[in-house]
Amino acid sequence: MSRKILILLTGVIFCFVFIFYSTEKIYAQEEPDIKSRLRVPDANSVQIITLTDGSKIIGRIVNIGENDIEFKSDIGVMTIPVLKIVDIKEVPASSIKKGAYWFPNPNTTRLYFAPTGRMLKKGEGYFADYYIFFPMAAYGITENISIGGGFSIFPFIDFGQQIFYLTPKVGLKAGESLNLAAGALLVKIPDFDGGYSPLVGIFYGVATFGKENLSFTAGFGYGFEGGDFASRPMIMLGGEARLTRRLSFVTENWIFPGVDEPLISYGLRLFGEKLSIDLAFINIIGEGIIFPGFPYIDFVFNF
Repeated sequence: MSRKILILLTGVIFCFVFIFYSTEKIYAQEEPDIKSRLRVPDANSVQIITLTDGSKIIGRIVNIGENDIEFKSDIGVMTIPVLKIVDIKEVPASSIKKGAYWFPNPNTTRLYFAPTGRMLKKGEGYFADYYIFFPMAAYGITENISIGGGFSIFPFIDFGQQIFYLTPKVGLKAGESLNLAAGALLVKIPDFDGGYSPLVGIFYGVATFGKENLSFTAGFGYGFEGGDFASRPMIMLGGEARLTRRLSFVTENWIFPGVDEPLISYGLRLFGEKLSIDLAFINIIGEGIIFPGFPYIDFVFNF
């Protein structure tokens, strides 16, 4: 693949993400007014009401009047004028823990470098940056297909000599607690002669078991360079356990063919509803181990 074609392909990916995201924003139907969104929920749901002063109340609507509602929370039933409600969100009752709303994990489709078996929903996407110099973006084309890509931003290096990467992925929900996916990491690396080495990367398959807040992921991948594929796969084992409302423990570990010392990583993921930051360490199990390991950092913004 020539350098010009690769640059054009990367540009098309980012334009694709931007156009789809902008189109949804422009042509999406207007949010219905608050009054039309009011309803008495069933026992499996709770509602979070945001008032004009910025305060939030968790509970359920028990009665809807002409100009106000009766809202039952932990402190009792209160009457709230509709004009004082700026937003209402209905969430599963299981997402309320000790009186606090545990918003959905914003980063279920990846561990650190490795993907999980879960997919982005149609219209969802994220922008990520690894070690500052490796940004990328990904977008859910459908419920079962996503695409991502990016390029390095090393200073003092011409754009045409940066590293380019592409990450297509397909997947499906195979059961209530099982997600399967397959995809590729395709990388074009510059050589010392001003051109590019043959295309390198990994074709992989991955499965994720468990719920959103506690999951185990196992996968395998075959590395390749040009038209030559590895004879044996690399193995990845990892998982994520949510510790608090805004904190998870994440681990990602690799066994490479012909290498006796596995590569391990472990650390914390700090997150809100849209933004997450990974702070971790990478290490090897063997004679060369250095505790706690080599620092790893990334951040991800979901849109």
